[in-house]
Amino acid sequence: MRIYPDCFPCFFKQVLIALRLNPDCAHIEEAALKSVCDDIKAADLSLSPAHTTTQIHRKLRQMIGRDPFGKIKSEYNRLALGLYPELKAMVDKSPDPLWTAARIAIAGNIIDFGIFTSIDIEGTIKKALAEKIAVDDYALFKQSVLESKEALYLLDNAGEVVFDRILIETLQLLDVKVTAVVKGSAVLNDVTMADADESDLSSVCRVIDNGSDAIGTILEMSSQEFIKEFDAAKCIISKGQGNFETLQGHNDLRLAGRDVYYLFQSKCDVVSGVLGLEKGSMMLMKALK
Repeated sequence: MRIYPDCFPCFFKQVLIALRLNPDCAHIEEAALKSVCDDIKAADLSLSPAHTTTQIHRKLRQMIGRDPFGKIKSEYNRLALGLYPELKAMVDKSPDPLWTAARIAIAGNIIDFGIFTSIDIEGTIKKALAEKIAVDDYALFKQSVLESKEALYLLDNAGEVVFDRILIETLQLLDVKVTAVVKGSAVLNDVTMADADESDLSSVCRVIDNGSDAIGTILEMSSQEFIKEFDAAKCIISKGQGNFETLQGHNDLRLAGRDVYYLFQSKCDVVSGVLGLEKGSMMLMKALK
């Protein structure tokens, strides 16, 4: 993935979403939006959109003086935990629990406050579970995780992490050792160690951070400790659009010879266009070679 001119309006939209979640910061709206113009001018269009949005959100947190998504992240962690018993029971009763858990994790990817300002989690999850997956490499995914017996799971968003937890629990019941990866510090509504604790994921599997405040997984912005884990992983489960943007096409040589699977919904026109899919398509996709 690289930056397209169609990404530019989204850069502005992300700033507006963050500020309108924090009404007391309305006075910095003009300055914040004008600063995006500087980021667009400086953007290297050969890099992923996440490279630019990472810089935008760093400046925005400085201008606001706090994490603008902190409150809503906790709210959606709580909402998602309320759905956990019902969804876990659905997995337990399924003839193929791994398939159902993967579907639930992909459905949960709709929780993204870089794109949406409010979400009916329960209604959206049920709707997503009833829809067909546009790219379905589940058979390859199941074979890979069962053969490798381990997986590095790159998490995406708060709230969504509860649905990832269900998939991770299901993998562990199949004797697959999972290490989950959170962000090193706050960025957008991405999962941090605090969210892993709130969602009880920390009690389920080993959780590490990538030492970064970058959106997605930008290895050059990550810690050496995480890079060693990343390079050693036989199987990588990459959740969310941001991880797809930053890994696919940017780390092909580094990922060669390993099994990488993207689980996400294509939530913007640019990503959907690159994939040749309709906006909102769900996928469990083996990395493109």
